[in-house]
Amino acid sequence: MKTKFGFTLLTIAEFDAWLTSLHLARTILTVQEHHTYSPSYSQFNGNNHFELQQGMKNYHVTHNGWSDIAQQFTTFPDGTIMTGRPMEATPACILGQNAHAVCIENLGNFDTGGDAMTIAQRDTIIQMTAKLCTRFNIPVNDTGVVYHHWFNLSTGERNNGTKNNKTCPGTNFFGGNTVANALANFLPLVAAAGQPPVPPAPPANVLLKYICVTATTLNIRTGPNATSAKAAAPAILGSILRVYQQSNGWYKISASQNQWVAAQFTAVVTRATVTATSLNARSGPGTGFPKIGTYVKGQELFIEKEENKWCKISMDSKWVSKDFLSFV
Repeated sequence: MKTKFGFTLLTIAEFDAWLTSLHLARTILTVQEHHTYSPSYSQFNGNNHFELQQGMKNYHVTHNGWSDIAQQFTTFPDGTIMTGRPMEATPACILGQNAHAVCIENLGNFDTGGDAMTIAQRDTIIQMTAKLCTRFNIPVNDTGVVYHHWFNLSTGERNNGTKNNKTCPGTNFFGGNTVANALANFLPLVAAAGQPPVPPAPPANVLLKYICVTATTLNIRTGPNATSAKAAAPAILGSILRVYQQSNGWYKISASQNQWVAAQFTAVVTRATVTATSLNARSGPGTGFPKIGTYVKGQELFIEKEENKWCKISMDSKWVSKDFLSFV
């Protein structure tokens, strides 16, 4: 394990140990797969992992105006993994789809005629995707693991690659970048590499509800008061947290750790699953408002408020019909 420029380079075994020990407040629902296109294999010399990662960060910050590198992780041709944007922060990888996601950038151009993916990188992509799905209880399907190609670049609407889409993660990424390609070629490998699920928490730590952070940053403390020591990195605006206990205006957000946040800086939200094949999102609570996106069957949403059988998505300006949601 090596660290430089604030990034850490890991083998897949080290990544497994790192992920197991990670305590994360933010709720993760999806894993995003991307390729870098540039830098590609021709820029990688086997020893310049940190320089390439720092170059991507510089581009994202100075050219795109983002606060940090876009992705949480980058995989390299030699099978190593490098950390990027903190896990508590949302990635900046798919417009409108980042709130509950982890972003993986796989270094290389995996369009047809581009780089031939090494066996080492291939195995790492499969294993780390499986480990992330296991760690965060993400279903290994086309709503839990998604490709950038499936989303409209301008709107973030999921259209499965039919209009205004990037090829990312590449037209030859595990045989192709379509939903059918993922279902046939990639997701079965991820499922086969998965580990048994983590045993459920004891009854004393039953999940009570979900909350959304409404402050810019929210301190996580070791006890239910403002004088307790900080327990972890702060939760960020819009993060969805789980609540296991309540005490004097404080919420315990971990089933196994003493991690508490002040309730006054959060709002209760409700978790729901889309039941329609395609569910329109509108700018207001009714069919008379303009359509501004769609959600697909099985996609999970967090609902902030309800009005006349229409539901507002947490920290967003999108509304969907309650008739096509199943509530947890």
